Amino acid sequence: MKTVAFTRMADGTAEEYAFLLPLYEQNRNKVPDALFGLLDAMRGDRLGYQVDRYTHSLQTASRALRDGADEETVVCALLHDVGDVLAPDNHSAVAAAVLRPFVSERNHWVVLHHGLFQGYYYFHHQGQDRNARDRYGDHPHYRACVDFCQHWDQQSFDPNYPTLPLAHFEPMVRRVFAEPRRQFD
Repeated sequence: MKTVAFTRMADGTAEEYAFLLPLYEQNRNKVPDALFGLLDAMRGDRLGYQVDRYTHSLQTASRALRDGADEETVVCALLHDVGDVLAPDNHSAVAAAVLRPFVSERNHWVVLHHGLFQGYYYFHHQGQDRNARDRYGDHPHYRACVDFCQHWDQQSFDPNYPTLPLAHFEPMVRRVFAEPRRQFD
């Protein structure tokens, strides 16, 4: 069978879906390489910062690793801004959506909200409420997101920081994306 016979999913058979499953899994196994491509697309354009978004991502992950964060959190630190390439205005939601099946609820929540929490450091310069993050003050992952931004994200624009190369993080990304922890929740 090279293709399924159905043209509507409701008409598919168990055999056809059994045929499709390994093809789906092969496609899922390409996700790390697609993410490395998104990171690579952030090279060179500094957007006015002292480092480009690629270096910012590597610095954020390097800081998390050096602070003793677990592997999944380090991977989230590396990939937290990959949504910038596709959707700059809601990059946090895009990155969080990609990560969701593979990471804990805590890490998903941190990546999803890091853009708003990062605003603490600059919103007041743009006439916005720097404390907008406080609407989530009672959320169990509030402190984790504050810490993510304070210790890793907001400080990772330093051209002199000893940043680890992507090759250091590639095996971690592949391990985290090896098998989804949850689907369709």
